[in-house]
Amino acid sequence: MASPPTKPLLPWKTRLAIYFLSTISSASRRSDGTINRRLFDFFDSKLPPNPKPVNGVSSSDVVVDPTRNLWFRVFTPSSSDADAKLPVIVFFHGGGFSFLSPASAAYDGVGRLFSRSFPAVIVSVNYRLTPEHRYPSQYDDGFDVVKFLDENGVVLPKIADVSKCFLAGDSAGANLAHHVAVRVCQQKLQVVNVIGLISIQPFFGGEERTESEIRIKEAPIVTPEIADWHWKVFLPEGSNRDHEVTNVSGPNGVDISGLNYPNTLVFTGGFDPLQDWQKRYYEWLRICGKEASLIEYPTMIHGFYIFPELPEGAQLISQVKDFITRQVSIVE
Repeated sequence: MASPPTKPLLPWKTRLAIYFLSTISSASRRSDGTINRRLFDFFDSKLPPNPKPVNGVSSSDVVVDPTRNLWFRVFTPSSSDADAKLPVIVFFHGGGFSFLSPASAAYDGVGRLFSRSFPAVIVSVNYRLTPEHRYPSQYDDGFDVVKFLDENGVVLPKIADVSKCFLAGDSAGANLAHHVAVRVCQQKLQVVNVIGLISIQPFFGGEERTESEIRIKEAPIVTPEIADWHWKVFLPEGSNRDHEVTNVSGPNGVDISGLNYPNTLVFTGGFDPLQDWQKRYYEWLRICGKEASLIEYPTMIHGFYIFPELPEGAQLISQVKDFITRQVSIVE
């Protein structure tokens, strides 16, 4: 029997994209806890919204609060029946709370893929970034978008059904989705009904070094040291990684056992050093009495689904689609 690979086997196109992204991100992160925005933004290709359908999806931007550059991009599938009602997915992008936006080419592509595949109306949130804006700016922005949709549903296309709403995110965005879900549970909404949470390789951590962090030190995209840097510039001054928003299942975590927390789908990758924290999150949800499912990709890296050449990405999309279908059927 062949032994399992000790490093991810990736096609050259993926390796090249990872090298480019890692090099630019590393060059942009400064040792003093600041980011060279001009450098990163120079290489971060941004795409405008397009009201004309591209591969079956149109897009538009909606401003929530110009004073803090809070806006979201709406992706709408054009092939849907005009009388159909589609679920709404509020999506938070990854990037360590520090990089990227819904207009970044990769996440514009994610929004289009999600909208076309499920199908669904995608609300991709542009939240404030660290280190210029520390915690809780991102969580405030995320919840305020959901609240805005609750009070201004007319900004969405007529086929959008906010009574069948999902929160979703990858990496830091999945962390954000969790904490927005907690706020939604704590502060009742009038129209928006969150019926599910899609957590793709969520960015959690703690002071402890887990087995996967010790074993996987040279992973693509994220390493324990890179994660430490992002937490340091995100958390309040004087806090450590056992803060309630980082180590959600740790000693300072918020008790959610009494909340009507949405059913959750969690994805992990076998070459992601954060996988032990992600599995703890899943286990903690179950301990708290919440409905949660865990899907593991043993040979995949952090952020694997963003690379269209990896077949596992299509598999993840199919699994998310099944989850959405199940959750919608429960409330119908």
